[in-house]
Amino acid sequence: MNVCVYTLGCRLNQCESEAIADSFAKEGFTIVSEREPSDLFIVNTCTVTSKAEQKARRMIRKFSEQAVTIVTGCYAQLNSDELSELSERLIIVPLSKKAQLLKLATHINSCLLAGFTLDEAAASFGDEEASPFDYDAASFSYHSRAYLKIQDGCDNSCAYCRVHIARGKAVSLDAATVVERALALQEAGFQEIMLTGVNLTMYDHQGAGLGGLLEKLLSALSSSMRLRLSSMEPDHIDARLLAVLKDHRMQPHFHIPIQSGSDRILRRVERQYTIAELKRILEELRQVKDDPFIAADFITGLPGESDADFALTRDLIISEQFASLHVFPFSPRPDTPLANPSDRVTESLRDERASELRQLGRTLFERYRSRHVGAVGEVILQSRKGGAWYGVSGNYLEVRIDDLPAFGREGMLVAGRFGPVLETENRIAFQVERQVI
Repeated sequence: MNVCVYTLGCRLNQCESEAIADSFAKEGFTIVSEREPSDLFIVNTCTVTSKAEQKARRMIRKFSEQAVTIVTGCYAQLNSDELSELSERLIIVPLSKKAQLLKLATHINSCLLAGFTLDEAAASFGDEEASPFDYDAASFSYHSRAYLKIQDGCDNSCAYCRVHIARGKAVSLDAATVVERALALQEAGFQEIMLTGVNLTMYDHQGAGLGGLLEKLLSALSSSMRLRLSSMEPDHIDARLLAVLKDHRMQPHFHIPIQSGSDRILRRVERQYTIAELKRILEELRQVKDDPFIAADFITGLPGESDADFALTRDLIISEQFASLHVFPFSPRPDTPLANPSDRVTESLRDERASELRQLGRTLFERYRSRHVGAVGEVILQSRKGGAWYGVSGNYLEVRIDDLPAFGREGMLVAGRFGPVLETENRIAFQVERQVI
C-alpha cells in the first residue's frame, strides 16, 4: 500500500514529515512521491505566506480526488474550517495531536486486518493529545542526512508572522533526550545531523541555551559526526553559542532571518535587534568559520518600506556578501498586527523589489561558489544517479562526484577538493580524497 507524505514550509515540518514517513515504512507501507499514485496522502502545511497556503489548497484538492487525505501543520491548525470545505475525504489533525500520526500506520494495519476499509481506518484514528517531541526516527525515507527536532514554538511576536500563534510558546526538548536521540542516529550510521526547531536559538533560553546543548552533544558524539543548524535568529546568538561553533564538527553553514536592512522597518515589524547588532553578529560568525555559507531571509514590501528603506536593505546585502538570499514578498497574514496596514506597499513595487533581490542573490551565490573552486572541503553523499554521486558540502554547496571509489554509500562523509562549476547541472564538481571516519 502506497503512502505519500507531502510537505510545505520549514525544516521543522520536513523533520516531522520524515518521522511520519518512517513510521509508515516500518509498518510495511511504500513511501511514494506526490507524482505517484497513492492510497493515502498526508499533507503537512505551512502558513508563513499566502502562496504557501494557496499551494496547500491546490495539492489537497488534487490528492483528495484520489484518496483519503490527512491534513496537518500550521495552516491546518489556524484554518481548519476553511480546509474542511475543500473535500469530504479530508481529515484535519491539529498541531496538538500531530505527533499521534506516528501511530497511524499501526492503527491502519490493525483495522485492515479486522476488515475495515482504509477510509474507515483513517477516520477512526484516535484523538489524543501528543508531545511536540514525540517525533524521532533513526532512519528516514527521503533523505540521507538526519533531522533532529529539539525545539518548538516561539516567544517572539513579529508583526508579520502568525507561526507563533499556531505553534505557541517556545518549548525545548531536554538535553539528555537530545543526546540520547543523537547517539541513536549516530549508531544508525548517519554522519550529519541537522538540528531543527521553530526558533532554534530560543532553545532553553532561560538556561544553558543552544550553546550549552551543543557542548553536551559534541562531547558525546564521535569525531566524524557533523552537526548543522537549520536557522538562527540573530537576537539569540550569544557568546557561548559562538564559542562552540568553532568546533570543526559544526558545519560552516548559517541561515539568518534578517527581513530588512532598515532599523526603522525592523522596529515597525517588532524585530528585536538593530542593524549595527546584526553586523556585529555576522562578523563574529565569519571569525568562527573560514568563509562560511551565510544565507539570509528578507521580506520586500513590508508596510511603510520606502525607497530609502529598500536601498538600506540592498546596501546591507551587498556589503555583507551573503552566500544566498531567501526573498519573500510581504504577504499580510490574518490575526497579525500587519493584517490590514494603512501604509501597504503596492504589490507591483513589492514584487519588483523581490525580483531585484533575487537576481542579486543569484549573483552573490555564483560569486561564493566560484571562489571555492580548488578549495578543500567535506561532503555528505546523498544519492547515486547514472554512475555519478551527488551530495552536499559542509558549506551547503551541491556537488557531483564522478570518480568515487567503490566504498561509497548514501550518508557517507567524504573529504576532498572542489573542482570546476558544472553550469549545466548548477553544481560544482568534487574530487574525493578520503572517507572521514
